[in-house]
Amino acid sequence: MLSSDKNVESLARLIETLKDYIGLQKEYLKFDVIEKMVRLITALSLSIIIFVLIFSVLFYLSFAIVYWISPVTGTAGAFAIVAALLLFLLFIIYSLRKPLIIRPLIRFLTNTLLS
Repeated sequence: MLSSDKNVESLARLIETLKDYIGLQKEYLKFDVIEKMVRLITALSLSIIIFVLIFSVLFYLSFAIVYWISPVTGTAGAFAIVAALLLFLLFIIYSLRKPLIIRPLIRFLTNTLLS
């Protein structure tokens, strides 16, 4: 029964279809990996741009606060007050790093990589 030409042709077509399917799955996997890498690179570059912009705004805002309070406290005192405020802000961000930074980052990465 297996030696008949019809069965051999069916088996050959099945093997050829299986090879095509494996090739298509390989291509799909490549495209999926590329898509996820593009998403990660885009998110990383957007995060860097936002970080630089926030840092610039904070820098100029701190100088504005210094010049605003310097008539009352003097220039050195104003710089010390602003430095203390920024240090306090850094302490708060460091204390809340898990809910503000780590957990959203983990959630984003798992959603991106597992989707």
